[in-house]
Amino acid sequence: MTKPYLTELSDGVYNIRFNRPDKYNALTFEVYAKLRDEFSALQTRDDVRVVTLSGEGKAFCSGGDVDDIIGPLLKMDTAKLIEFTRMTCALIGNIRKLRKPVIAGVNGTACGAGAVIALACDIRIATPKAKIAFLFTKVGLSGADMGAAFLLPRVVGLTAATELLMRGHFIDAQEAQRIGLYNRIVEQEHLSRAVGELAAELAKGPQLGLQMTKEMLNREMTMDLDTALEAEAQAQALCMQHPDFHESHKAWTEGREPKFE
Repeated sequence: MTKPYLTELSDGVYNIRFNRPDKYNALTFEVYAKLRDEFSALQTRDDVRVVTLSGEGKAFCSGGDVDDIIGPLLKMDTAKLIEFTRMTCALIGNIRKLRKPVIAGVNGTACGAGAVIALACDIRIATPKAKIAFLFTKVGLSGADMGAAFLLPRVVGLTAATELLMRGHFIDAQEAQRIGLYNRIVEQEHLSRAVGELAAELAKGPQLGLQMTKEMLNREMTMDLDTALEAEAQAQALCMQHPDFHESHKAWTEGREPKFE
């Protein structure tokens, strides 16, 4: 059987590629669970410094598979439905909690759960054809799904997030970039290289510094200013004791690029 997603590790970069192009990389119950566990396990893998997510074919990810997921959901009781929705939320939680950069290479359509997975990544590089929609209200559900109502306003602002989540409509890549949902757009043939170059740059960077940056971005979402300032003071003091900080200074005095371990 064809694997629903492929993985590859190269020079500290762990690539995850959705691999159901005939289904626009739609998710099944199994894929949700595997990805949830995959991102949890990556937390303790010292050989992985950066993670990338992308899709085969014309789509990044089209969300839940209509045949595999939507049909069965209609027959579930409340307990089973909550078990499922908690599993999907756990996937997003594990992406955000992973103390390593996660880059989405949005190669094509991203909608529903696929849009939220892209949103949960730290950086999104897209192609001109990478339209995106949080289309939950289009199927009679709440736009607040898998953490979308928490994350999206923090990325694009409350006004834009409200319209995207309430209307559930598609926006093109150019509009997604304009509102800050996509970091940048590159041509389809350059996407893999653009994602790879950024991943390689981050993989060579100071890992504690990058991990601390992501952790503080997550934690400070719910802090007031004074709490955030104190948290950053403590975090930075810890980083100043790490060998990476000393290596950076040594490299500067020797006129060379730092070599972070």
